[in-house]
Amino acid sequence: MSTKHPRLNVVLEPPLYSAIKQLAKKDGVSLSLKARDLIRQALEYCEDLYWTKEVAAREATFSKKTALTHKQVWS
Repeated sequence: MSTKHPRLNVVLEPPLYSAIKQLAKKDGVSLSLKARDLIRQALEYCEDLYWTKEVAAREATFSKKTALTHKQVWS
């Protein structure tokens, strides 16, 4: 069976495997699909953390005196 999607082999500790297996069974999906979804959620969480840090850095240097108005930006 060939597929166009790349594959990833992962070694899990038995408790982690059992947890994913239970979640997959509860949701009525395959282990592979549940693992993919959990990895996707983890990546989104990491991305959110990154942007939170970026926002904090920008807020630290923000000045109302030098900021452009909406009209100035879109004119």
